[in-house]
Amino acid sequence: MHLGSRPARTSLTVLALVAAILALVLGGAGPAFAHAGLRGSDPAEGSVLATAPKQVTLTFTESVGFSDDSLRVLSPENQRVNPRPAQHADGKDNTARVELSDKLAQGTYTVAWRVVSADGHPISGAFIFSIGKPSGTAAVVATDSIEDTAAARLYGFLRHVAYSGLALLVGAVSFVLLCWPTAAAVRPVRRLLTVGWVALVVSTAALLLLRGPYETAGSLTSAFDLSRLGRTVTGRPGIALVVRLVLLAMAAVLLRRWALRLDRHDGGDRHDEGTMPGDLGARVRAVGVVFALALAFTWAGAEHASAGIQVPLAIPVAVLHLLAMGVWLGGLITLAIVLRRRAPGLGEVPASAIGRFSTVAFTAIAVLVGTGMYQSWRQVGSWEALSTTSYGRILGVKLVAVVLVLVVAFFSRRWTARLDREALPAAERQTVAEPERVRVVETVGAPPSPVAPVAGSTPDVPAGAEPGDDTEPPAVETEGHRRRLRRTVAVEAVLGVVVLAITTLLTGTQPSRAADGAATAAATAPEPQAKVVTVPFDMGTANQKGAVQITLEPGRVGENTVEAVVYTADGGFATVPELRLTLTQDDLGIGPLDAKLKNQKGYWATYDLQLPMAGAWTLNITVRTTDIDQVTVRETIRIT
Repeated sequence: MHLGSRPARTSLTVLALVAAILALVLGGAGPAFAHAGLRGSDPAEGSVLATAPKQVTLTFTESVGFSDDSLRVLSPENQRVNPRPAQHADGKDNTARVELSDKLAQGTYTVAWRVVSADGHPISGAFIFSIGKPSGTAAVVATDSIEDTAAARLYGFLRHVAYSGLALLVGAVSFVLLCWPTAAAVRPVRRLLTVGWVALVVSTAALLLLRGPYETAGSLTSAFDLSRLGRTVTGRPGIALVVRLVLLAMAAVLLRRWALRLDRHDGGDRHDEGTMPGDLGARVRAVGVVFALALAFTWAGAEHASAGIQVPLAIPVAVLHLLAMGVWLGGLITLAIVLRRRAPGLGEVPASAIGRFSTVAFTAIAVLVGTGMYQSWRQVGSWEALSTTSYGRILGVKLVAVVLVLVVAFFSRRWTARLDREALPAAERQTVAEPERVRVVETVGAPPSPVAPVAGSTPDVPAGAEPGDDTEPPAVETEGHRRRLRRTVAVEAVLGVVVLAITTLLTGTQPSRAADGAATAAATAPEPQAKVVTVPFDMGTANQKGAVQITLEPGRVGENTVEAVVYTADGGFATVPELRLTLTQDDLGIGPLDAKLKNQKGYWATYDLQLPMAGAWTLNITVRTTDIDQVTVRETIRIT
């Protein structure tokens, strides 16, 4: 929409703000925040311990929350060996610790974890460590994506519905309060308010039920588990959803009282005024602002803005961003509806109301741009992140969509400016009495006299006007401008919905700073104390297949200990008469180096294998099961 009567200046301002977005988004990168990542563990991943540990501790890049099943330690037989749920270690909220059972057997143990980041998104992973020596394991850990569950997909859809409901509710109310109070009597506008409120209530209630299955990767039926629901309402996301439902219940009562008072006040105050009747407008605006801020806080206080850097600033910025989105997009949809309908007794939308929304929409877009600049810098932080992370790529798509919206808005502002210039005099004549038409005598060569009416003089003209003045634009031209405005507003609204959908997707995507932080944590984490590979073999005859597990400790350049264990096809230990291992470095032409494994009565080992170079080494494993049956299998391992 336009600012004043200078759409060209407005469009240049918007383009300058878009350029500022790009400049700030691509600023210097900082530390990683939002969406936790695993920083380290004790025991370390891949380590081989001489004695059984008493506990397992995980350390994350930010504070995390967890449920009873968030951290599981599984034995080689897939039995859980942590009898109690996880707790924070030493009061640090970025840690998770479980105590282990006594007398743990030798072998390889699996640690599976799934926790909830401070911004409300679940993350998961798994790793292994061994006691005494590595072994085979029957532990089963889910490897599906966190979001690849029915509960997670439905949860994501309902979040979009909730955002849409907020936009409709805030936008319709703001349009009525700030632009055209008479629109409160228009049935489609009231219906839009109802749809927004119902969508927000239903989606919030469903999100509250689904929060438990979403966090724990549970089934949809577990949404009705009362114990799980009880844990949900004690967490920050659950509390935010409960508060949202309470606010919506109060809003329903207030909206109903507001509508009744409007209906009783002079038939709804049918005059084209920018204020509500009496003191009602000021009170309603104040209450509406408070409720809108509180509703937006239920999002900002439990998502990306609540974790990471500058939280005291990030939360109010996120609140303003949400409200500006609602005022602009919801108001745009409301305007599109009233432009296409004539309400009984109200007629066309006044040009003054369209002009007021023009100013409101421009202000909302300016707030969206400013807050979006800050949020983009906070979550992305670097040029590279725009192309190397999912969050950056989605943000790039959003920026393209926003530019398209601004282009369409430019044309909407043009038609609004023309409609404002042409239709406003006609609107004024609807509220002001027609001037008295008189006949005046004009002397040849003399200026016309505004008084002294004489019969039989010049044709009728309004007093004080020159003959031939065009005081009212052609109705056809005005209607044409309205028709074009309706089209551009509709396109702008559709593009706005697309931007909202992309924004919803962004709120569920790991921010670029967090992705960089996870990579940094992985790069700085200590190297595993051993490298373990399991290589299957099959000689093509009955009972002549199984697997060989090779462990290199520490798996780095220099002297290494090698242990090898042979398993049968059903996972049991196997005894073979001969096992040979050689290593080659194909890129540098090194090898084969014979590991010279020796039978240690149950497993094969050597304790002084020298590896001279880092890189990818090929393990050539020859297994002989009888005097005539043997097979050679290969696997690649990276030495650091």
